Amino acid sequence: MGKHILVIGSLNMDLSITMERMPAVGETVMGEELTYNLGGKGANQAYAVGRLGGQVKMLGCVGRDQFGAGQRESLAACGVDVSGLRESEALPTGTAVIYVDAAGSNSIVVVAGANQACDTQYLKENDHLFQWCDYVLMQMEIPMSAIAYAAGRARALGKTVILNPAPAPDLIPAELLSCVDYLTPNETELMKLSGVTGDGMEAVRQGAKALMEQGLGRVVVTLGEEGALLADGDGFRTYPARKAEAVDTTAAGDCFNGAFVVALAEGMSEDEAIRFANAASSMAVTKKGAQSSIPSREELEQILGGAKARQSAGGGR
Repeated sequence: MGKHILVIGSLNMDLSITMERMPAVGETVMGEELTYNLGGKGANQAYAVGRLGGQVKMLGCVGRDQFGAGQRESLAACGVDVSGLRESEALPTGTAVIYVDAAGSNSIVVVAGANQACDTQYLKENDHLFQWCDYVLMQMEIPMSAIAYAAGRARALGKTVILNPAPAPDLIPAELLSCVDYLTPNETELMKLSGVTGDGMEAVRQGAKALMEQGLGRVVVTLGEEGALLADGDGFRTYPARKAEAVDTTAAGDCFNGAFVVALAEGMSEDEAIRFANAASSMAVTKKGAQSSIPSREELEQILGGAKARQSAGGGR
């Protein structure tokens, strides 16, 4: 059995609209399909952890509505303990509107709703979960003050903190970064947070180096079809992605983060964990939706070689 994982973050209902191409500013285009899918980066990552076999509990807030009830049911069905979720009487469950073009690229607009109620006081009331867990996984769709408190509390208790800085703020406070063990931005988020300009792997390396100079120990950058990069005190290592035909990239990063923490919790090395996460996210992009696109552990192990999944994902430094 792996170690315990606490996911703290957002829960949304995703309204996904497919179209041939994204509209320019001021332009109207015709959509092709409208679908409703359970999402939110926190819920997506908790769902991924559960689907992939992790021992996981979640803290977050929903409204007293059908979307919130749907989140509870969906997460519980894949093994996530949702008994700690908060229900807001005043605010509706968060909503995200996702635009997906013919190439599978997406743009997302989020209305926070009840996610705003995931505050410091609520986290303090659930301190027993911080003590229970070994890993804390967070994103940035809840109040910054709550994220900072959670990271600080987890660090004080000796837990491993993984922060997925999405959506990326203009600045992450130094005191928060000092409590993070793994920062997991995508390339766009990396450039915004680091202030580095340019493109290509050299720019990615410079961006990761700039963030590490702010006090981070490790930066794991997700690079889409290019795979991932790990930056730490030993330098940089890259991990090629498994080839896949992308249909919808909506939850690929969330799937990567969930898979990454599951692998670490099971005792895999960083190299193994990143390869495991790369494989999981490569499967997520082949299906539409957020949570509905995340593979099960059985499906992932088939890709990785059945019972020899861990060995296939390894290879050392």
